Amino acid sequence: MINFNGNITNETKVVSFKNRGFNYGDAVFETIKFSAGKLLFFEDHYFRLMASMRIMRMEIPMHFTMEFLEEQILQTIEANKLSETSARVKLFVNRLAGGLYLPETNDVEYLISVSALDADFYLIHEDKYEVDLFKDYYISPSLLSTLKTNNKAIHVVGSIYAKENKLDNCLILNTDKQVVEALNGNLFLVKGNTIKTPPLTTGCLKGVMRKQIMEIITLMPDYTLVEEAISPFELQKADELFFTNVITGIQSITKYRKKEFHNSVAQDLVKKLNVKIRLSS
Repeated sequence: MINFNGNITNETKVVSFKNRGFNYGDAVFETIKFSAGKLLFFEDHYFRLMASMRIMRMEIPMHFTMEFLEEQILQTIEANKLSETSARVKLFVNRLAGGLYLPETNDVEYLISVSALDADFYLIHEDKYEVDLFKDYYISPSLLSTLKTNNKAIHVVGSIYAKENKLDNCLILNTDKQVVEALNGNLFLVKGNTIKTPPLTTGCLKGVMRKQIMEIITLMPDYTLVEEAISPFELQKADELFFTNVITGIQSITKYRKKEFHNSVAQDLVKKLNVKIRLSS
C-alpha cells in the first residue's frame, strides 16, 4: 500500500504519464529509516525537504508541517503492517502536471512508499567491500547537485558499471576531478587522527547521515574533522575509507584497487551512532 496525497491505496496505482517527475525529473525525495517505532532523524529530513523544495521553486503547502508529514508516513507504515519492525520510507514530492520545461503551476503532490528492513539498529558488516573510481561521467558541483532529486543518471550508470566490473560500489568525481561521494552515500577518509569528508561545494549530497556522523566526530577528542576536497591520489594513502547513508548507516570500504583498509574508526562510530539514537528516544 502507498500513500498518494493522503489516500492509502494499492501500490499498483499507475503514475500519470504527464507526471513531471517522470517527464523532467521535476521532483525531490527523502529516504527515511523507521526503527523502534520512530522515524530516525526526521527533523533533519523535513528541513532538507523544505530547503530542496524552495531551491526547486516548488510551492510548499501550508499543511506541509513536520507533524502532518510524520503522521502521513506513520499511517502508511501501519497500513503495510510494518509498525513493529524496521522499514525504508520514501517520501516523493513532485510538481503538478502541466507545461513543458516551464511548469504551468508550482503546486505539488506527494507519494509515500514503504518497504521492510531487516535490522533495527546500525551494524558494521565485515564482508569484503571493494570500490573503484567511476570516470565515465562527472558531477558538476552546484547547489542543485547537493539535492536529493530523482535525476540520478550518473548514479544509475555508475551502479551498472560497478556490477559489470564486479565491484560493490564506485566513487564519483566532479568536473574538478575531486572525489565527491559514493554512488549511494557520503564519503569519509581517515588518515592518522584526521577524518576528512568533501564539503558541499564539491557537489556532494547534503546527506542526513553525513550530518549525524560529523556531529559525532566533533565530540571525539582523538580525531579532527576536516571538510576538504579529496584528491583521488589520497585514497590509496588513507588508513580507512567509509561512506554513510540513513539506511545502511556506515559502510566500510575494505579495498580500493590494490589498497586494503581496516574499519576500527567506522566500528567506533557505529557504536556511538546507535547510542545517539537510543538517547534521542
